[in-house]
Amino acid sequence: MDRNLLFLCSRNKLRSPTAEALFRGRPGIETDSAGLSPDTEVMLSPEQIEWADLILVMEKVHRVRLNRKFGKHLAGKRVVVLDVPDDYPFMDPELVRLLEARCAPFL
Repeated sequence: MDRNLLFLCSRNKLRSPTAEALFRGRPGIETDSAGLSPDTEVMLSPEQIEWADLILVMEKVHRVRLNRKFGKHLAGKRVVVLDVPDDYPFMDPELVRLLEARCAPFL
């Protein structure tokens, strides 16, 4: 059975799309990503939360925003803070290494 991983950051432009692309296609893993800011590329939906087996946020502030906006949808959901700063371009090799290291315990 596939494990559904949902990656969240602020604007869904750099970190969470990198994570989604990085882990997509790995055996037993399905991925999706979204943002939590008003100016995001893809706004998080309750349906994505329902779909997810594990929600991985890039920073503590994202967990706070997630709880504030979607708290009623989070019952029984595990949310992990990866502590990945907003310092990298999309698919930057250092960002890829950091995501692989921080996500390894959850894959």
